[in-house]
Amino acid sequence: MRASDFDFELPAASIAQAPLPRRDDARLYVLDRKTGVAEHRHVRDLPSLLPPGALVVVNDTRVLRARLAATKPTGGAVELLLVEPVVGDGPARDPNRWRCIGGASKPIRPGPLTLAGAGAGTDVPRAEVLAVDGKYVDVRFSGDITAYAEAHGEVPLPPYIKRPAPEQSADADRERYQTIFARHPGAVAAPTAGLHFTPELLAALEAHGVRLATLTLHVGPGTFAPLGDGNLETETLHAERYEIPETTARAIADTRAAGKPIVAVGTTVVRTLEAAAAEDGVVRAGQGSTSIFIRPGHTFRAVDIMLTNFHLPRSSLVILVSAFAGRERILDAYKDAVARGYRFYSYGDAMLLT
Repeated sequence: MRASDFDFELPAASIAQAPLPRRDDARLYVLDRKTGVAEHRHVRDLPSLLPPGALVVVNDTRVLRARLAATKPTGGAVELLLVEPVVGDGPARDPNRWRCIGGASKPIRPGPLTLAGAGAGTDVPRAEVLAVDGKYVDVRFSGDITAYAEAHGEVPLPPYIKRPAPEQSADADRERYQTIFARHPGAVAAPTAGLHFTPELLAALEAHGVRLATLTLHVGPGTFAPLGDGNLETETLHAERYEIPETTARAIADTRAAGKPIVAVGTTVVRTLEAAAAEDGVVRAGQGSTSIFIRPGHTFRAVDIMLTNFHLPRSSLVILVSAFAGRERILDAYKDAVARGYRFYSYGDAMLLT
């Protein structure tokens, strides 16, 4: 298979440009992945769609305000997007060295950069570009860049969100482009299926006998990127860091033993659980990183039901949901969703694959 086998027509008008006033008012395309039968509900209906005893697993990563402004010694403007720390081991360990995506009108070269807000008497870290590798630059900061980013950075909204200037609201995005579970800073993109949850929805799920568990996968920019059109067997994904708490691994084991389903909220949870699952389906607690690329033919060992948003054509994510429910079934459902006016991508509607 090739990425072009997962292409579909998507009008620009179908791409959500802003969140709904209430998170769980999003529409929900419910698809039985065995029969192909679909129904059309809302995310707030989720308690009636899951059986008591089900375990809902969510990603509690927190999106960094990872888009930073800087200038070169010549005065040229630079934009840095924090991607991940480049820590290293032993004496070389450097917690303030980060891999970034760099943007500028002229090539970025090794040397110092001045972050926005720097000046006499400020606590803004100094920045030095150590290496350049295509669009990626390795930068060493003189202090905690995550604290600086929270104070001075901007939320890295996806490039397909293109609003007219009067509608832009950085304050609103800082709140709505985080899930209510967000605890551990490190992501540069939101685990978007989790954006639909509200405290009221969680209370309704609990009252219905559905339990909640968390894990952390720090979402990187490579997850959402369209693929080339090579053989999918040779395509690779950027590695992402994850952690599965012992309490979550134990809750998954208990749910499995009771014969109840594991509900993954988002493709990030699916990738984490499938990467950490042994051949017998037992999910191991602990930290790690994964570049798992889930394609059609993958045997799912840890996930029974998936809640997910609608994804980019030719992306690893639409390929993942196709592996879960079948390529033809997903592409037919996406075509139907477009015709019915469902909203796509990060701020869009959701799909429940049962």
